[in-house]
Amino acid sequence: MRWVESGDVRLAVHEEGDPGHPVVLLLHGYPDTHRVWDEVAALLRDRFRVVRYDVRGAGASSPPRDRRDYGFDHLVADLGAVIDSLDVPKVHLVGHDWGSLQGWEALGRDGTGDRLASFTSLGGPGLRQVGDFFRHGRRRDVAAQRLRSWYIGAFLLPVLPELAWRSVMPRLVSRTLRRGEGVALRPGHPAATMAADGRNGLWLYRRNMPATLGDPGLDPRVPGVPVQLIEPTRDPYVTPALAEAVGRWAPELWRRKVAAGHWVQRSRPGTVAAMIGEFVEHVEGAPAGRGLRRARAGGAFGGRLVVVTGAGSGIGLATARAFAAHGAEVVCADIDLDAAKQAVEAIGRDLGGTAYAVRVDVANADQMENFSRNIIADYGVPDIVVNNAGIAVAKRFFDHSLDDWRRTLDVNLWGVVHGCRLFGAAMAERGEGGHIVNVASLAAFAPSRVLPAYSASKAAVKMLSDCLRAELADQGIGVSAVCPGFVSTAIARNAAYPTESMREEAVRGLARRGYPPERVAAHILRAVHRNEAVVPVNLEGKIGYVLSRVSPRAMRGLARLSVVAENREIAGNDRSYRRR
Repeated sequence: MRWVESGDVRLAVHEEGDPGHPVVLLLHGYPDTHRVWDEVAALLRDRFRVVRYDVRGAGASSPPRDRRDYGFDHLVADLGAVIDSLDVPKVHLVGHDWGSLQGWEALGRDGTGDRLASFTSLGGPGLRQVGDFFRHGRRRDVAAQRLRSWYIGAFLLPVLPELAWRSVMPRLVSRTLRRGEGVALRPGHPAATMAADGRNGLWLYRRNMPATLGDPGLDPRVPGVPVQLIEPTRDPYVTPALAEAVGRWAPELWRRKVAAGHWVQRSRPGTVAAMIGEFVEHVEGAPAGRGLRRARAGGAFGGRLVVVTGAGSGIGLATARAFAAHGAEVVCADIDLDAAKQAVEAIGRDLGGTAYAVRVDVANADQMENFSRNIIADYGVPDIVVNNAGIAVAKRFFDHSLDDWRRTLDVNLWGVVHGCRLFGAAMAERGEGGHIVNVASLAAFAPSRVLPAYSASKAAVKMLSDCLRAELADQGIGVSAVCPGFVSTAIARNAAYPTESMREEAVRGLARRGYPPERVAAHILRAVHRNEAVVPVNLEGKIGYVLSRVSPRAMRGLARLSVVAENREIAGNDRSYRRR
């Protein structure tokens, strides 16, 4: 630690890392100290010169003699004094909470903004931008943000906030960190110290909030400094609408999301450090990684990496094309490599998209392990995984051989389990959310006399999806079970039947239905965009889903009516897992 003088205060400045490396300056919020960055700093110091300081009145830094000297003029002057002490032309600033507010203010000021090579904000925009949002944002969005900012009014009251900090606030903040973030207060920042910092920091609100938010003459736009917004998806203080609006004020913006709460640098230090490091290195001249490309890409799924199994034909092919048409990079996986390559060629030729062909047998655990490992190593962690591959066997229960059962469950159920387990774990570790789509079937909730193995596997896929959705929600990962009815694909011809006449009947029935796989693909994209749980597709799928919930007895009765109808159901499910 060393000291930097700024007016009548002494700032405690902490440095680590090689002095010759680019400077990353981490600025803490309220009621924290520089130690809120301990874990992130430890992960960055091998690549960067990491600098932190306690803001005036916090930690080891002294408070000003006049408590009115917590205004932005003095805070930005403190930041400038620290930068001057580093003897470098520019720094990469990272701010959280009030550190972020100070960073946004510094961006718009002559003499300080030009000293910033980049700025990473953890949370949202600055007070100038919030004031503009309150004046010009949609009424309901403004009302929602004001509701989340209720505590500001409480902090502006006289006397009562100081009393709260002397009594309940330290315990409340500590409990919030433990329950909401899963972390504890740092050693060296006991409740008594935090209480003193909390009382001092109240003047950050009192000196800056009314003056800045209420001044329409302040320009909310920032110069062309690269800005990265890291948005914790469970931050109780910033609405998505306010975070979305940042693009109006920052022309060079990269917006990224992390499945975490307000103190994201404590609960997700690895993810935050990786984002900061990637952004700083890119500003310093390194090519943008997938995360940064995704943060800047256009289109509904621009820059996303999507893995689709069974992508050689049918619903898998239609889904791969639909994601590519909306800006995604697609991995087309299929047991038939030639079919996957044809899908990739068509995506490049017809859509100008980027896609990759990979052969994999989803039923083979070792192949799926290698497949997921190679995809992550070569292209990165997928943002969306569509477990679509599947097969059908159309026979009565006693006509099913053990091999029929094993193969059906290996592909239809274990293939989904492998995809969810391997890619879902990587998504959770990355911490940026994602989505898993498991393509089930009307057969998941409609019993059948000739599809016992198939129906059992699809019912298991739906239940697996429900279980995973509950487990992965806190990780920001959505899970959808898509349940098509009759769809015009080749699975009816490729399925196993006891007789050829049954095959031909199923193929003819499917042709008469005429429901194209592209419409199922549209439902899949919508399910991802809206994070829908269960998506029955087409009329029979929706009717079957409703009946299964309203009158299961009616569904069991329908299962006894017609073998022909059940044969057509086989045709309706699109799993282009194998070609014959």
